[in-house]
Amino acid sequence: MPMYVPNSHKRLGNMKLDVSSGGQVLDLETAVKDGILGGSGGGLISVSGAEKLDLKKIIEELESMEVPSVFICPISLDPMQDPVTLCTGQTYERSNILKWLSLGHYTCPTTMQELWDDAVTPNKTLQQLIFSWFSQMYLAVKKRSEDVQGRVIEVLETLKKVKGQARVQSLRELRQIVTEHATAKKAVLDNGGVALVSSLLGPFTTHAVGSEAIGILVNLDLDFTSRTNLLQPAKISLMVDMLNEGSIETKINCTRLIAMLIEGKDFDSENLSSLSLLVGLLRLVKDRRHPNGVVVGLGLLKTLCSFESVRNSVVSIGAIPHLVDLLPSLNNECLEFALCILEFLSTISEGRLALKDCANTMPNMVKLLMKVSERCTQLALSILWVVCQLAPEECAALAVEAGLAAKLLLVIQSGYNPELKQRSAELLKLCSLNYTATIFISKCKLTRTIQ
Repeated sequence: MPMYVPNSHKRLGNMKLDVSSGGQVLDLETAVKDGILGGSGGGLISVSGAEKLDLKKIIEELESMEVPSVFICPISLDPMQDPVTLCTGQTYERSNILKWLSLGHYTCPTTMQELWDDAVTPNKTLQQLIFSWFSQMYLAVKKRSEDVQGRVIEVLETLKKVKGQARVQSLRELRQIVTEHATAKKAVLDNGGVALVSSLLGPFTTHAVGSEAIGILVNLDLDFTSRTNLLQPAKISLMVDMLNEGSIETKINCTRLIAMLIEGKDFDSENLSSLSLLVGLLRLVKDRRHPNGVVVGLGLLKTLCSFESVRNSVVSIGAIPHLVDLLPSLNNECLEFALCILEFLSTISEGRLALKDCANTMPNMVKLLMKVSERCTQLALSILWVVCQLAPEECAALAVEAGLAAKLLLVIQSGYNPELKQRSAELLKLCSLNYTATIFISKCKLTRTIQ
């Protein structure tokens, strides 16, 4: 909704309207006369059939549409339905201006002029123009919606008959329609489009067909039956192949679709823990040129790592050092995903060993304490704890050199939850076991912090 900008227009005859299609500024009398507003010849729009248009409902449905500023109430910044004009020539929504006056204000809200007459006059001409404009917009949108639904049905029928490049072209057209029009998604769902498009995915599907089909499915709200159908091994295998070999857009769409399929339900982890899938996700995450790929890749990897049976495979492809090295370059959302993955992997012995052997684990984790969020601090502290417990002498020394002690004291003094503070105290104690108190304080350069 556009912001109302006060202007110097006073009377209705001098009010002007910016017609956005051509950038032409017209006064209301000309707009009515020439039929730009209110239908041809200045008459109101006629609605065929028995449909009765309700202005309030139309305004709600067209909420995201840019509305001419003269239709906007300067008080609420919403389109007017019952405009009235004050003695100053300024027009407002009746309920808004009456509330203003009832509060004891005797000035015009826009100009702050003192009112010499508190009567409000219905602005019928503007009301008709508002109704006419919104009616035209509503009917135009409705017609486009009907046209879209018809086009979707037509393309779906074509898909049943064509093969080869013609099939790719039809899928590409359907994908474009679904991407650009919200009503097209419902039309695809209501006309068996999900089952039809899903049936095109299989062991002999070309990547050209698969890429377009997945680009359609990832934009739809899939029900349980559709998701179960798409989790068939042959279909998942195709998605994994395209995740490894497709364009960056295809890789992202494959990742998003797999994430949609396993969301909120139990799945066969063997079907989705293949090394090919995990390697494809790791490659996607490491490609920093495409931030959208990084976030969806980490999101799916986090979901997969929540299943214990998958964690050994993730460690075996060398994910831990890559993720640890990525930490400093990630945004907050991706950082939390990556830390969640590393914490999952720290629950198995192979994961803890890989974290210990990674040179950047201790310094990168220490840097994250008290830096991003309480959640990230909690995850980093959990990882530090298990690694230091695994090799106290070696890892505690590295942590102390990285400045862990000072960070832990800050956590203890912070407003974080008691469990987090307790874990920080325990880790601080663990790090100090190999030192005398004086040496530990000196080693950690804690004199100033303690003071």
